[in-house]
Amino acid sequence: MRHSLALVHDFFSVKDGGGRLCLLLARAFKADVVHGFKTKDTYDPEAFAGIHTFDLNAATKIPGFKTAKLIRAFSRKTGFLRAYDTVIYSGELAPFAVQNHPEGRNIFYCHSPSRLAYDQGDFHLEQAAFIVRPAMRTIVAHLQKAYPELVSAMDAIIANSENVRRRIQLYWGKDSTVIYPPCDTKRFRWRDHEGYYLSPARLEPLKRVDLIVKAFLKMPDKRLIVVSGGSLFDSLRKTVKGASNIVFTGWVDDSRMEELIGGAIATIYIPMQEDFGMSPVESMAAGKPVVGVSEGGLLETVVHRETGILLPPNPSAEDIIDAVQYLDARKAAEMRDLCEQRAKRFDKEVFLREMGKLLQVR
Repeated sequence: MRHSLALVHDFFSVKDGGGRLCLLLARAFKADVVHGFKTKDTYDPEAFAGIHTFDLNAATKIPGFKTAKLIRAFSRKTGFLRAYDTVIYSGELAPFAVQNHPEGRNIFYCHSPSRLAYDQGDFHLEQAAFIVRPAMRTIVAHLQKAYPELVSAMDAIIANSENVRRRIQLYWGKDSTVIYPPCDTKRFRWRDHEGYYLSPARLEPLKRVDLIVKAFLKMPDKRLIVVSGGSLFDSLRKTVKGASNIVFTGWVDDSRMEELIGGAIATIYIPMQEDFGMSPVESMAAGKPVVGVSEGGLLETVVHRETGILLPPNPSAEDIIDAVQYLDARKAAEMRDLCEQRAKRFDKEVFLREMGKLLQVR
């Protein structure tokens, strides 16, 4: 029996944009979902309700071996994809399953060419334990060798931003079409500010939340709420011990996140070379401007001095301080209308319409 559409996604371990995108596509186009693994309690049970899923059980607790196990799973455990007319691949490792779908249509939604295999490989090697570095180097070499063939097997490649489109051309020499990721803009609502700035980024080194914290330690009269978790959670909390103007919430559910965005003066999001970045769009959907950075996908979402402030590349704490001083409550409120209008360009209905054209079903 043949089936119409399958979505192959790396894994569901955090509530990130890629995971939300896949679940939205699955519901809209009645697709089955194949994933490497799913972390318990990351998503509410109803998130997958009514969606037929295949779990490849490729999770591992062995440091440094997640990538290798996922490659093996997608390569060897997805023979059943031959029963589908069309397969969409989402993520860095899901495309390894394309070799098991030689007939029918293959579409790659590329969130980013592997940062490990290309522009951020040295950083990830430095972060890894010394004992796993040789294995990581082997994996990097394998990825660099495999990707050109995997990508060439695709009938269409979708980039999630112009930023990613340029990298696809640079690393693989392939053309791609930009379809921005979806934001459910109606979920976000403007509220009178409650006197704080909000940092929604995960607490990981490339997100530069440590720099935001450093800036607010120099501004004791300005309040900062850090609403996320990650590997730097404990160390950053120790850094601000005794500072009453900085609060860490840890992970929160969607409704609480929406409340915090709506009640902020502005959000601050300055990751290093972000592929796209959904947080600025969510902020603008609530009418809240963004202190961002002139790098990566933020150049495509935030309009400088209209929907926020774009700091120079590789910003300093002083750059953040200057932006916060400029983007006070009055100035932020003046940007509300432009923020809300800008966010509509990235609404989920725009995404579904464009994907429907590609799939020839809408």
